[in-house]
Amino acid sequence: MNREQGLAEIARTRIVAIVRGVKAEHVVPLAEALYNGGITVMEVTLNTPGALGMIGELQNQLGDRMYIGAGTVLDLDDAQQAAEAGAAFLVTPNTDEDVIRWAAAQNLPIFPGAFTPTEIVKAWKAGATAVKVFPSASVGIAYIKELMGPLNHVPLMAVGGVTEANIRQFVEIGCYGLGIGGSLVQLQEVEAGNFAAITNKAARLLAAIQA
Repeated sequence: MNREQGLAEIARTRIVAIVRGVKAEHVVPLAEALYNGGITVMEVTLNTPGALGMIGELQNQLGDRMYIGAGTVLDLDDAQQAAEAGAAFLVTPNTDEDVIRWAAAQNLPIFPGAFTPTEIVKAWKAGATAVKVFPSASVGIAYIKELMGPLNHVPLMAVGGVTEANIRQFVEIGCYGLGIGGSLVQLQEVEAGNFAAITNKAARLLAAIQA
C-alpha cells in the first residue's frame, strides 16, 4: 500500500496491530489472520528478533493488501534501517524531533510517542502524522480526553489499555487511531498456531468500534 492508501486504512479501521516478540515463521500467517479479521494496518516492533527481515517479507507477501510499518523506532539509525527494510510508516515510544523531521522529509508517516502536552506539541510541530499518547494504559480515556481540549488540532492515538470493552469510547472521544498489542496478538495463540482466535478477536474489535 502506498502512503495515501495506508492512511485511509487507519482512518477507516482506526486500529494498528502491534506485533512484538513473534517468531519469523509465524509473522505472515499472523498478518493473514489479522487481515481476515478486517485489520489491515500492523507494525512490527524493532525489538522483535529479526524484525527488519519480517518487515521485508510482509511487504513482499502482503504489501498490496496491508499497511506494514515498524514500531519501537528509538533513533535515527533505527528509522533509516526500518525504511530501508520496507517499513511504510514508523512508530516511536518517545519524542525524538530529529527522527520526526527526517521521516517527514522522506514523506514517511510517523507516529511518535509523547505523554505531556509539551511533548505532544513538540512532536506535532516537528512533523508528526499523528501523535501517540504513550503510555496511556495507566491514565486512560479521561487523560486523553482532557488533552483534546487545548490540543484539538493534533490527531492523537491511544496505545495501551485499549480493549474490546472500551474501544468504542476511545473512538467516540475522537482518537485518530488505536494501537493494540498483547490483547490482540496473543503470543500463546500464535505459538499454538491458533490464528483463527486472532482473526475472531480482530473482527470483534472492529465490530465494537462500529456498534
